[in-house]
Amino acid sequence: MYFIDVQGTLISDEDKSPIAGSIEFIEHLNAMKIPYMVVTNNTKKASRDFYGFLQSLGFNFSFEHYLDPLMLLKSKLPKGGVAAYGAEAFLQTVQTMGYSLDYEEPQSVLVAIKEDFSADEYAQMIDLILKGTPLVGMHETSIYAKNGKRYPGVGAILQMLKFATSCSYEVVGKPSVAFYEEALECLRKQESSAEFSRVTMISDDVTGDLGGAKEMGMKTYFVTSGKYKTTEEIIPLLAEHLKPDASYANMQEILEQI
Repeated sequence: MYFIDVQGTLISDEDKSPIAGSIEFIEHLNAMKIPYMVVTNNTKKASRDFYGFLQSLGFNFSFEHYLDPLMLLKSKLPKGGVAAYGAEAFLQTVQTMGYSLDYEEPQSVLVAIKEDFSADEYAQMIDLILKGTPLVGMHETSIYAKNGKRYPGVGAILQMLKFATSCSYEVVGKPSVAFYEEALECLRKQESSAEFSRVTMISDDVTGDLGGAKEMGMKTYFVTSGKYKTTEEIIPLLAEHLKPDASYANMQEILEQI
């Protein structure tokens, strides 16, 4: 059984097209009735909209096989005012979910991905955190890849803010324990005996997604079709206990091995 990342794993970071073997891998799981969850850190589109986008690309799976951080946000953060930071699409999505944008007295500082955060935005985050506003990350991705460039991910930004303010923070999406536990509960609706020890997590984020999955007892497959160009860029730098169980160029290579 599998947890499968989306960006950089199923679809390209450059043009959002399906990566080699990704549609076929999902079709194989469907045909063999192998339990799986598509687990993405999508925050720019409403959950149903992003799921619909994946369907339009040719991915054939039901919504019950899909999970993203927006689907857990309400259980983590009651509706109210938030100081939200991220792409414009994320700010709009948060507001459609019933949250209001408040940069004076928010209930939390909520951080998603954006390639061009300004120094003033970081300064505003720091001021709010130092006033005691809780810091919440929509996910803890290590690197954000877009248009052939690699930017600090939300996880890197959270660590920066933690260092600057000595604050702690919570994470809604991957690789938080709460997110993976919710994904496991969804998996158990397909196979009641599902446990983390029986799950293989596939992702291009070896320090974020796969590191958290490894610590929870999952098997991990690293693909170099997204954030990293080669295994040599990152694998030798990892602690031994966090290194993936196997590395592949893309989903096609994994499909050929199972």
